[in-house]
Parts: sequence; C-alpha cells; structure tokens
Amino acid sequence: MLELADVRDARDRVAETARRTPLDYSHTFSEMTGAEVHLKLETFQRTGSFKIRGATNRIATLSDDERAAGVVTASAGNHAQGVALAATKSGVDAKIVMPENAPISKVKATRDYGATVLLHGDDYNDAQEKAHEIETEEGRTYVHAFDDEMVMAGQGTIGLEIVEDAPDLDTVVVPIGGGGLIAGIATAVKAQRPDARVIGVQAAGASSAAQSLRKGEVHTLESVDTIADGIATRSVGEKTFEVIRERVDEVVTVSDSEIAVALTYLLERAKTLVEGAGAVALAALLSEAFDYDDGEVIVPALCGGNIDMNTLTTVIMRGLVETGRYVKLRTVLKDRPGALDDLLDVISGERANIYGIQHDRTSRDIAMNAAEVELDLETRGPEHVETLLAALREEGFDVEVLA
Repeated sequence: MLELADVRDARDRVAETARRTPLDYSHTFSEMTGAEVHLKLETFQRTGSFKIRGATNRIATLSDDERAAGVVTASAGNHAQGVALAATKSGVDAKIVMPENAPISKVKATRDYGATVLLHGDDYNDAQEKAHEIETEEGRTYVHAFDDEMVMAGQGTIGLEIVEDAPDLDTVVVPIGGGGLIAGIATAVKAQRPDARVIGVQAAGASSAAQSLRKGEVHTLESVDTIADGIATRSVGEKTFEVIRERVDEVVTVSDSEIAVALTYLLERAKTLVEGAGAVALAALLSEAFDYDDGEVIVPALCGGNIDMNTLTTVIMRGLVETGRYVKLRTVLKDRPGALDDLLDVISGERANIYGIQHDRTSRDIAMNAAEVELDLETRGPEHVETLLAALREEGFDVEVLA
C-alpha cells in the first residue's frame, strides 16, 4: 500500500512542474460554520487542478523505452490537462481520450497543452475502455487518472503542504471521484497527524465510494449524474479503495443543489472560481454533511477551477435560487387594463427587483379572458421571498413558485 515515503519521494519530481498552492483562512466560512476554516486553494494550480501533480510524478518515473513509446490516458478533463502538460514538458507524446460530452473548455485546454485528443463515449468509463485499446494497439503506457501508486503519491503532496501550513489541523475534507486524491492526502496526513480526521465527499449522483464502503468491495454504478463532472466516475479504483478503507474516517455525499450553493458562495464571498468537483468539500461543510465542533480547524480541499462557462451560468442561477436570491413566479391575471400594474405595485412595494416578465394570453391552460404572467425576480434571501409571496397572496394573487 502507498506510504508516506512514496509521497515524500514524489515531492521533488512534482515541484518541477506543479506549484505549491496557498492555504487561506476564510473569515466568511468560519463565521458561517463556527469552525476555523482554511481553504486549500488548489484552484491556483497550473492547469487549474491538482491533477498535474500525479501526472508529473508518473511521467517522471517512466523508463526510456516507455518515454519513447508515449503515453495514453482517459479523463473527463482535469487529468487530461495534467498529463498533456506534464508529457509536453518531458518531451513525451500524449494521446488523451475524453468523453464526448466533456466540457469544451477542457478539451481545448488539453489540446493547447500539446496532447492529441480523441472524443469517445458517454462518460469516463467509456473513454477509459477506448484508451486501453490504444494502449494495446500502439504500445503506449497508460497513465491512470487515479488507480496508480505514482499518481496517488503525486496527489499526496497536497497533504504534505496542508500539514505544514496547518499544524493544528483537526479535519481535512477531500473530494472523491476515483479516489487518487484522497488516497494520497490521507496517506500524507494520517502518517504525520494520526488524530486528524480525513473526510471524503462525493456527489450524490456519483457515490461509488460510499456504496463500496457499505458493501465492503468496489461497487460500480450503472451511471452517474452530477454537475461535478470532475468526480463523475462510476467506480473508485481497486488500489485507491484499499487506502480509503484503511485511512479515511468517513465518506459523505452532497446534492447538486448543495454544490451549487457552495460554488456561488465561493464566487461571491471568497472571490474564488471553482468547478463542481472543487466545491464539494465546502458543500459538505456548509450543509453539515458531517459532524464537527466549534473552533475545529477544518481544511476543505478546493481541487479544481476548470468550469465550463455555460455550466457556470446554470450553476450560479441554481445557487441563487437555493439561497433565496432569485425566484421565478407564475400567476394568472384577469385580462383587463391595470391588472399587470396592480401586480407590479405589490412587487415594487416589497422591494423585489424584476429581471424579466413574460405575458401570455394564448395558453390553452387558462381562460380566454385571462393572461398568464411569469416573472424573474431578484430577492434578498429566503425570508424576503416568503414575505413577498405572502404580500402577493394577501392581495388575491394565486402565485406559483417555478424556481
């Protein structure tokens, strides 16, 4: 099994390409939770993700023959970029297979880092099958995204930095996709701080590790469904699972809505852009998915910031809805002069800001002397939304909340 010495050996190799990333104390999230929250900002890493660490360590340990034959891998995006950059800097040819629905930004970045990209399949597992075909046909070395000890050791260098920068560490919270990140961090942390907790977090729509721990063996999901595409794997690795079972204290899950809220707060309060997978650790803390004490020193690992801009728009809107900052309403008005003005007077009186209005007289679901109105409103929080709804209903408007 992976040991601390492996992680320490990886450190010098990783330092050739990867950066040491900041550990930033957050007044905002400390006040919100009552804990002492320090954010591990791996979003500032080269390629925007921790994956460059493991990729660099693995490629640095290739033999001369392996370097000449080149490497191949599969990835939803971040590992692809890490392998592409690490390979290019080492003069090694890289071929990357990515799912057909991989974010455009990640596909373009991978190509820009120097790799050949092939799009194949619906998800990571489909892409992985194709990559193994290429491995056999072309004699390339397969650089696994997580189930490789050299990759795990490279990711574990994050744990070395956390322990050095947070000597009073009580709990580190780490995302889990295939398990390489948490296996490396748990190895580094537990060997130096045996009493510190390591909490793993998965998206509820891709909870392979949580189910594997309950079953006592690696469990493969039939499908995954989450906005956190960076951890959307159908199963953890065999090697990573053994480390998780041995060294991780607890694995919890968070919903996409909770991920969206955390991502939105990070943008607004910490001025930090993360992707869905990068927000899950903070989402688990904010949603109290695990127990913790007041004053506990907690380090959520923000593991990546490579979010597609179209996805970002959707996630922000979901986050605003969940925090009561945005609401979409529907009501039906009598089709007479002044009816819309009466509705808008109530909204204005409650100090809600109107983003947009749709006014439809043609819907078959309403009477012919009526008009359907949908409104997009900016609000100030859940209490403000409830006050607004109460005021509208008190004035006789039958209001339906759409979002």
